[in-house]
Amino acid sequence: MQSKKILVTGGAGYIGSNTVGKLIQAGFQVVVVDNLSTGFEKNLHPEAIFYREDILNTPQITDIILREHIFAIVHFAAKIVVPESLSHPHLYYKNNTQGVLSILEAIKMTGGLVKHFIFSSTAAVYGNPERGGDCISEEFPTLPINPYGMSKLMSEKLITDCEKELSMTSVILRYFNVAGADTDLKFGQRSNKATHLIKLASETALKKRDQLEITGTDYPTKDGTGVRDYIHVEDLATVHVLALEYLMRGHASEIFNCGYGKGFSVKEVIETMQAVTKESFKVTHAARRPGDAAMLVADSSKLKKALNWMPAHDSLEEICRSAYLFEKHEV
Repeated sequence: MQSKKILVTGGAGYIGSNTVGKLIQAGFQVVVVDNLSTGFEKNLHPEAIFYREDILNTPQITDIILREHIFAIVHFAAKIVVPESLSHPHLYYKNNTQGVLSILEAIKMTGGLVKHFIFSSTAAVYGNPERGGDCISEEFPTLPINPYGMSKLMSEKLITDCEKELSMTSVILRYFNVAGADTDLKFGQRSNKATHLIKLASETALKKRDQLEITGTDYPTKDGTGVRDYIHVEDLATVHVLALEYLMRGHASEIFNCGYGKGFSVKEVIETMQAVTKESFKVTHAARRPGDAAMLVADSSKLKKALNWMPAHDSLEEICRSAYLFEKHEV
């Protein structure tokens, strides 16, 4: 395993940086490609080889794969903000979908050097499931309701369609809501333009924001606010390592949901953040954001069985506390 080099695109980002650390702990050599448009240099692992490059630059990605003898790719680099995808959809199809195609073309140009591909996808591919009370399994229809979700679904299709031609196997990981920070509080959500609820709640608890706005209080849920399945970023990073090792053992390509199977409403998350921080803050109400689903909760039984995965951080209190402590120490 020591000689296996893994290319991580977006390895200076939030989930990417956490995963790079887990891969290195597992004995892999890691090469990071990131254009730092949303990633941060301070997120780069000191033991990783770094190239500041855009994934759309196919010749350069091809050269990096050849130069570093890349055995597998873990692909994160993507735009992820749902409202932005509605106002600027072309950016999402270009960066997310065309970005995957660029990497696949680079793999093709390198003549079968890359054997495995781990793809960062999203629960947004499911859209707004009609069976709102059920946990979502991988068998649910994929009906995205925003360009972000569609750009990811199209990327999934590109990967699965091209696998045979490229002589590689893949694992597609459909994330639900990722939150929290690593145990050492080095890798959390640093983006100044983040729209993630737990980060926003952390900022508000620290008085970095005057108030927290709930967008949508009339959803068909237990308290009228949107319900989501929150997964700790360290657990998700571990899943990527397990998925890669799963393919290396010779298993066929798969798609897995990544979550805990527990849903929490926006109001419940806010109450939890206030409880763990012992900070009260102003909460206001606003209309729903276009493109948001009412409820997204994962059925992750397939993942747990195939990868023998047991979450280590499946507590909303721990997720909120780690996010808050990371935010508190961020300059």
